Amino acid sequence: MTEPGNLNLFHPFCKSNETIKWDGIGSKDILVYLNGLTFFREFIDWKDNQGYSLLIGTKRGPKSFVEWKITNSRNQTFLSITVYPHLLNNWPKVFSFLPYQIFIKPILKSYLFSVVNGVNWYSENKKPIEKNYFGKHIWFSKF
Repeated sequence: MTEPGNLNLFHPFCKSNETIKWDGIGSKDILVYLNGLTFFREFIDWKDNQGYSLLIGTKRGPKSFVEWKITNSRNQTFLSITVYPHLLNNWPKVFSFLPYQIFIKPILKSYLFSVVNGVNWYSENKKPIEKNYFGKHIWFSKF
C-alpha cells in the first residue's frame, strides 16, 4: 500500500498510477481512471504501518481529503478509507445534506468497497486486479 505506483496493483478503476515524488510526507502521484479522468494526489501525512492522508483532485481544481488507516486486531489487519469530498462544500449544509445522502454517499460507498476489496484481493492473489473487477463504476469506469 505504500509502494510507488501501488494503485496499479489493486485499484479496479485505475488505468495508470504514475509517481512524481515518493517517500512519505510530500509524496505526489497521478491517478488516471479508466474513463480518462486524471487526479493528482499529494500526501500530507504519513505514518508507517498506520496509514496516510492525502489531498486528491484535478490539477487546478478543488481537492478532497482522504484518509487511509491500517489497524491490527487479533492477528488481523484492517484497512479503512475515509473520503471527505469537496463536492457541495460551497453549499449551505441545509441544502447539501439531502443530495449528499441520496446521491454522493451511496456512489462513494460503492467506490470505496471496490478499492478496499481490491487491496484484499491483491494481498491474497499476489497479482494485479482486473479492471472493473467488482463491476463498473458510474464516476470512473468507461462505458
